[in-house]
Amino acid sequence: MSNYVKLLNNLEELGLHNIKNNLDKYLDLVASGEKSMTDALYELSNLEIKAKEERAILGCVRVANFPFIKGIEDFDFSFQPSINKQQIMDSIGLRFLEGNENILFVGTPGVGKTHLATAIGIECAKRRYSTYFIHFQELIAQLKKALLENRLEYRLKHFSKYKVLIIDEIGYLPIDNDGANLFFQLISSRYEKSSTIITTNVVFSEWGEIFGGATIANAILDRLLHHSYVIFIKGPSYRLQSKTVYFSNTNQQN
Repeated sequence: MSNYVKLLNNLEELGLHNIKNNLDKYLDLVASGEKSMTDALYELSNLEIKAKEERAILGCVRVANFPFIKGIEDFDFSFQPSINKQQIMDSIGLRFLEGNENILFVGTPGVGKTHLATAIGIECAKRRYSTYFIHFQELIAQLKKALLENRLEYRLKHFSKYKVLIIDEIGYLPIDNDGANLFFQLISSRYEKSSTIITTNVVFSEWGEIFGGATIANAILDRLLHHSYVIFIKGPSYRLQSKTVYFSNTNQQN
């Protein structure tokens, strides 16, 4: 067995697949005098480092529990002209993390709140900020379960550790007093220490109906809104866009 074959086997064994896949190309460049051996080794090692970084980024995105992988480039701003695109792009730049500020998306179902929250979260995860996405009802269910099992402190610490916590769909269903108090404890534990991204279909003046009273709702909002960007989205539903076209065509046929 030649040393060349042994080298390929060693690269495979070490998991250096990018070096192995590009080895012949760089050996030819060295042989032709187009690159020195040092330059070739440097560039090969850079390929491996870049691949390692990309795998780490994908890992961060994967563990963040996003409902889908859609970036800001996939969002159709022309469909929602009420959105200040520059404000969203500023959020994508992650400047809000410097001051542990929150972002709250408010709008009716289907206007793109979850997409925008996810796009910002993906950017956070790509830059190695600990990020986690969870639906509001699932969050409350986990906290209540932890309370029953005497693990509440541990669970609160778990959700408090994330630099960015995305809580989706506040307002679709009301919660009981225990759930409201647990959510208040979580928001209090994150207050001015990390950033929380919220999506809700209910205006803030009606949060008392979600949390069973104005007092607890105001206490939660006080902490969420103190350092925050609030983005109101007024427009049609993406989900109903194709349905609208269908109904329109149907009416024309009739």
